[in-house]
Amino acid sequence: MTKKVGFQRVLPFGKQLKFSQIQLIFADGLTIFWGDWLDLRARIPQIVSSGLVSPLIYIVAFGLGLGSSVRPGSVISDNYDSYLEFILPGMIALSSMTISFVGTTFSICGDRLFTKSFEELLLAPINPLSLHLGKMSAGIVRGLLTSGSVVILALLFTQNLGFLNPLFLLILVLNCAVFAGLGVITGLTVKSLESVGLYNNFVIIPMSFLGATFFDPSTLPLALKILVYLLPLTYASTGLRAAVYAPLSDFPWYSIPILFAIAAALSVWGAYKFSNQQD
Repeated sequence: MTKKVGFQRVLPFGKQLKFSQIQLIFADGLTIFWGDWLDLRARIPQIVSSGLVSPLIYIVAFGLGLGSSVRPGSVISDNYDSYLEFILPGMIALSSMTISFVGTTFSICGDRLFTKSFEELLLAPINPLSLHLGKMSAGIVRGLLTSGSVVILALLFTQNLGFLNPLFLLILVLNCAVFAGLGVITGLTVKSLESVGLYNNFVIIPMSFLGATFFDPSTLPLALKILVYLLPLTYASTGLRAAVYAPLSDFPWYSIPILFAIAAALSVWGAYKFSNQQD
């Protein structure tokens, strides 16, 4: 009975649902986001520069270093002028994943474990879904700020305006939403900053290398292909790559509803965590 009440508080979607309730949920979520944005806007150069280090290393090491030995006509670069072109969309997906997750997790952990200001947020008369949406939105902005700088690098390297098309932006926002939502849940769950490192080592780092960033998943054996397609980053990497280089007829349209469904499921889970948080 308690669980039912909890979920009714998280998702008040029933016969009594009114449009004004939906408006209130999003308005409250925007209020939570605005509080985080006031802190974020003062640190934009720091966020962008710190999130650009890893993609630059990968681009130099894999795109320019390893990529010089991958010739056109090979399996991985058959449709691309260079291996660098192949991995650039994956680099954007990777950077948006990392910053959206890590930035959101550490932001919530800092409020919970150090400043002890998180209790005030929990006491606010706001729907838990609004709390999750506000924190997730801040994570999305973090991811977009960092990945935007990688997009600029990609434009400089390739002069391909496909990196600016609306379909590319949609996949990028959905990817940020997925990992910002996961970051909210992790931030609410961990008991110390050391625990964040465990999530990073066992979830984010393996996904960085297995999420179709550096390879084409269609070339894998069936067992490995199933494993790779269980990872949300795979849909972001392949979707971003197709948005830039492939015609619309070859675009993997299934990646959009899959990423949206994962983000929505994490929102429900995160809202439920907020409604039962004891800090």
